[in-house]
Amino acid sequence: FDPPREELTGLVRNFPDALGNLVDGMKKGLLLVLDDINGLADTPDFAHWYKSFADSVATRFGHFPVLVLVVGTADKRDALAAQQPSLMRVFRPVDIPRLTDREVTDFFVKAFGEAGMEIEEDALEWLVLDASGLPILMQEIGDAVFWSASDTVIREDDAGDGLIMAAQSVGTKYLDPVFYRTVRSDRYRSIVRKIAGESIGPQFTRKEVRSRLDKDEMKVFDNLLRRLTKLGIVEQDVDEGRGAYRFVSALYPVYMYMESSLHD
Repeated sequence: FDPPREELTGLVRNFPDALGNLVDGMKKGLLLVLDDINGLADTPDFAHWYKSFADSVATRFGHFPVLVLVVGTADKRDALAAQQPSLMRVFRPVDIPRLTDREVTDFFVKAFGEAGMEIEEDALEWLVLDASGLPILMQEIGDAVFWSASDTVIREDDAGDGLIMAAQSVGTKYLDPVFYRTVRSDRYRSIVRKIAGESIGPQFTRKEVRSRLDKDEMKVFDNLLRRLTKLGIVEQDVDEGRGAYRFVSALYPVYMYMESSLHD
C-alpha cells in the first residue's frame, strides 16, 4: 500500500468519516485492534493524530459504535503520554495479566498433542515454569522443544535442550541486542543471574542483589546497573522507595532466569 503523499494525507484526515460510513447501519459495531504499537508510540505524529481522531469523533458523531483497542506495554503508554499528555484521558487502561499455569499447561499439551507428541509431567513442569505465562515465550519454548525432541515423547532432557535453544532465541530475537551483548561478559552474566535469582519477577532492590554478590562482582555491579538503566532496560521504581528498580519489559528477567539455568 503506497498511495501518493497527498492521497495519504487525505486518508488520514478523513479516517473518522471512513469509519463512520463503515459502521453505519451495523447492528453491533466494530472492534479495531492496533496491535504492537512499539514503532508508533515514540513518534509525535501518531500521538497527535490519535488525539485529533478521538476529538473529532467526540464532537462530530452522535453515534459511533467503534471500539479501538491499542495494544502495548506500559512503557509504550508512557511514551505516548510524553508525546501528547492529554491523550491519556482518551484511554481506559485494561491490564492483561500473564496466563495462569493451568492455561500454559493446556497450551503445551494441546499443541504437542496436535503434532502427535506426548510430554512427560516433569518436562511439562519445566516448560510451564520458564514460559512464565508469556505467549511469546510459550511459542519460542514450544517450537524449540519440538525440534529438540528425538521421538514422539518429550522427556526432561528434551525439555532442557529446548529451553537452551529458546533462551538463545529470546536473547537474540526479542531483546535489545545491546543488552544481549552486555550480559555476554562473564562477570556481568554472573551478576544478572543473581539478579534473576531463583524466581522470575519484574522488581528487585540494589541491597538485595548486593547481598548475593562476591567482592569482585560488587566492584562492577553499580556500573552494570547504570548501563542497564541508561539502555532503558531497568528503571527506578519510585513507588517502592530508594534503591528499588524494575525491568521495563517482563521478557528481560525471564531471559535472565532462563540464561541462569544454562550455566548452573
